[in-house]
Amino acid sequence: MASFLNRRYFGIKVYEYLAGFLFYFFFSYLYHVTLWVNKLSMEPPVSELFSFTEYMDAAGLDYFFKFLLTIPIWWLIFRKMKEVSLPKRLLTHLITLPLFVLIGQQSYYAAAEAIGWGHLRSYGQVWDIYIPVLFYILQFGIFHAYEYYHTNQRNLIQKAELAEAALKSELAALKAQLNPHFLYNVFNTISASVPPENELTRELIAKLSDLFRYQLKATQSELVPLKEELEFVRKYLDLEKARFEDRLKVVMDVPQDVLDVLVPPMILQPLVENSVKHGIASLIEGGQISISIHRAGPNIQFEVADTGVGVPDKTKLFNVGLGLTNTQLRLQKMYGAELIISDNEPQGLKIEFAI
Repeated sequence: MASFLNRRYFGIKVYEYLAGFLFYFFFSYLYHVTLWVNKLSMEPPVSELFSFTEYMDAAGLDYFFKFLLTIPIWWLIFRKMKEVSLPKRLLTHLITLPLFVLIGQQSYYAAAEAIGWGHLRSYGQVWDIYIPVLFYILQFGIFHAYEYYHTNQRNLIQKAELAEAALKSELAALKAQLNPHFLYNVFNTISASVPPENELTRELIAKLSDLFRYQLKATQSELVPLKEELEFVRKYLDLEKARFEDRLKVVMDVPQDVLDVLVPPMILQPLVENSVKHGIASLIEGGQISISIHRAGPNIQFEVADTGVGVPDKTKLFNVGLGLTNTQLRLQKMYGAELIISDNEPQGLKIEFAI
């Protein structure tokens, strides 16, 4: 039963539809009672108060028009203007409220007279203005409160998840700091034992040491300058190029004005590693990896593309390893962003995101 009530149809859950129906039924019946009281001078029978036919003749028709008018206003304020600030959305009600009241009243009167049904007349018509105004304020007040509740719940869950992730990261950092110099000293010892004629090997060991040093920093810092992240990626690719030689080509397109932008550490390396490991490694002729970073309005747009074998089913990429999956989760939690994966031209894969 609970699973059925939480099913979504057009983005709205079943229990929300039921709540809306009960809300409209309750207030339409109150209006039915108001009409009955308004006719007391004519001594209407009490049976009319509980007559479904009488209810449908007046209150049901009136609130049917209210419901029809609510749909476009709700869509405008809670869907179209979802990213607009709350004060501006509230000001929109100054326009939609009188339209809701006047259009609803006149539509109801015209339909009732055309069918031959009755409605309030003379001074009694003031209730068809006063009640819809109160109904509109109450209805959209509930909508805004409900939206705020859900937004607050999402924020609390996200805050708890980020706190848990931060705790895990802190514990990982503490573990890494138990004796980090031991690892660096081992690299220095190995480097010192390499004969002078093997200078390339010495350089590769030094770069590998730098990679581990940056990884330790990543556990301690939430954000780093983009230039440091790119330097880390370059050293990683240098190590890979030592393995692939001329089979691996790298192109970077990163303007100077974005180098000081703060980004999460190790946000690019998993994407680059995916391109090398799953895109280019299996090709005899190798391929090219292109890294492009530039400003796109208020955001920074990242793109990692390769000319590898490509992937027909992009969803499987998140099941073959932790790199892309963790990167996707980090982007979602920190920025509400998503990895966009598409085919590269003429071949290969392209991964994009914006923060």
